[in-house]
Amino acid sequence: MGFTQCHVSFGLDIYVKVWGTEMNKVMKSGAVITAAIAISLAGVSGSFAAEPTTSTVKKVALTPEQKAAFEAAKAQFKAGHEARQAAVATAKASIAAAKSAFDGAKAAATTKEERQAARAALKAAVDAAKAAVPAKLTKPVRP
Repeated sequence: MGFTQCHVSFGLDIYVKVWGTEMNKVMKSGAVITAAIAISLAGVSGSFAAEPTTSTVKKVALTPEQKAAFEAAKAQFKAGHEARQAAVATAKASIAAAKSAFDGAKAAATTKEERQAARAALKAAVDAAKAAVPAKLTKPVRP
């Protein structure tokens, strides 16, 4: 039995005692895993050290016209947001009503065609409710 020397980056020398070919492979793979962990930890600590300092952005005073336009855009966004939330609440209520109607129709259905018709009616009601909800608004950007 002898020792096998494995060279790993960063000047690490790992000596592995050889018991047999299978054990030699296991020990070498352990050495490789250990070396990979050491390299990854060195890379992580290096990445933290390499982060640049963040620069501060100074705010520029807005002109009265810019400020008024921005305030108007914010008010319009809030109004649109509230209208969208009301439409979402209405859509949820109509979907819940359509779901209860679907459950009743499905329970009363005796044939496959009646169940399919109930499902089609539910899908149509859900699609109509989704179409009634306006698109999400984008927030106004400060000039």
